[in-house]
Amino acid sequence: MKRLLCITSTLNAGGAETFLMKLHRGIDRNKYQIDFCVMSNDKGVYDDEVLARGGKIFRTHQKSKNPIKCFLDIKSIVKENEYKYVLRVNEHSLSVIDLIAAKCGGAKVIAMRSTIADCLNKFHKFLHKLFIFLPKTVPNVRLAPSTEAAEYTFGKNCVKKGRSELLHNGLDYEAYKFDVDARARLRDELSLNGCNVIGHVGRFSYQKNHSFLLDVFKHISEVDDSARLVLVGVGELQDAMKQKASELSLTDKVMFLGRRNDVPKLMSAFDALLLPSFCEGMPNVVIEAQASGLPCVIADTITPEADITGLVKYLSLSDDIYTWRDAVLDSIADDRKDTLDDFTREGYHLDQVIDRFAQLIFEGATN
Repeated sequence: MKRLLCITSTLNAGGAETFLMKLHRGIDRNKYQIDFCVMSNDKGVYDDEVLARGGKIFRTHQKSKNPIKCFLDIKSIVKENEYKYVLRVNEHSLSVIDLIAAKCGGAKVIAMRSTIADCLNKFHKFLHKLFIFLPKTVPNVRLAPSTEAAEYTFGKNCVKKGRSELLHNGLDYEAYKFDVDARARLRDELSLNGCNVIGHVGRFSYQKNHSFLLDVFKHISEVDDSARLVLVGVGELQDAMKQKASELSLTDKVMFLGRRNDVPKLMSAFDALLLPSFCEGMPNVVIEAQASGLPCVIADTITPEADITGLVKYLSLSDDIYTWRDAVLDSIADDRKDTLDDFTREGYHLDQVIDRFAQLIFEGATN
């Protein structure tokens, strides 16, 4: 059996971790095993599931507090457990240091997957550019969910020149496809019957631009009194956004659902998805929404590769609030598009992605 060690900061419900868990659930465990090395002592959302599926979780010193001990921990874990395949998922060039530690521990296949493009603050952007030679030289397998994310981490034209491979954010299409019964049940449970429901799924962080999202919805609600905004996720800005919703007199029209384990079904309850992020690599939520046939209005900071069905409308964050308002209202339709053929054609069906991942990591890598 071939064993892969995935190095992550946490095992919580972020985009990178969610993607890795899709692979962990779907990969052929008769041939491959996926384990995790986590830089945190806190229990993650996915810990129990990983262990229940036979995976292992190793913990290191927190990198931000003790980078040397973290480096030595990774080296020791790889060496003692004889891992030959190691993957690091991150957007910053300095994260390659973790792969150097793995290489020192004996790993032969050193893989990196870039997760987001150009979402760092000025200081971290400076460090990223200073050490950009690392992801271009250390990993012998370079993966990314979009061309933009690939080029930001691995260099211009890296995909065209074959120096990086695209690995889509695939999903279990059957889990996300439109479910009329789930729609009726959830809208009843959430008291959303007769409402036009605008949905957003994402961590409450600066990147996701919730403040602008609330401003847009304020104008939507002034035109459509039935409109409701449903926000799914947690994060450091959650309380601040609740306060802003109150200041905008939207308390009775905005729902903060926190962390949910039924997002695939919630997509059926929404009427449109709104994502005005400052930056994304390839957002899982946009792909998930399209599986449900859900129209999406998103910022043009997000890669055009995210539109795989024709259901995505791109707007600039410099466009006025009324343009955003009208685009969301115009996107709401009475029926849903069946998008299975689109997903299969574009290679986003989870089975396709898992097969591609196994080929790139376990079968196609060069030492």
